[in-house]
Amino acid sequence: QVQLVESGGGLVQPGGSLRLSCAASVSIFTIYAMGWYRQAPGKQRELVARITSGVTNYADSVKGRFTISRDNAKSTVYLQMNSLKPEDTAVYYCNARRIVGANIVDYWGQGTQVTVSS
Repeated sequence: QVQLVESGGGLVQPGGSLRLSCAASVSIFTIYAMGWYRQAPGKQRELVARITSGVTNYADSVKGRFTISRDNAKSTVYLQMNSLKPEDTAVYYCNARRIVGANIVDYWGQGTQVTVSS
């Protein structure tokens, strides 16, 4: 089992910045990939950013504005969000993915609200 605890959400004005943190209960060396997803009201959950063995990928809507990083010693993944827009408003979820045999096993945090509004 992997437990994930997110923090860092809140209310920010357009153009502002926030940094989300996700602390894992296990060494992230044991995790295949870690990522951030978001879900806005009435919309499906979508991938925002993912990091796998040091390789990162981003949703087109956040490229150049968001940065995902990891601190292996702290078993923590971060999402630095700059130049925030109202359309970034959503609940952000941390995800940890393990490959167990032929199966993908996903673990989720409880979510943290990000609201971008003036």
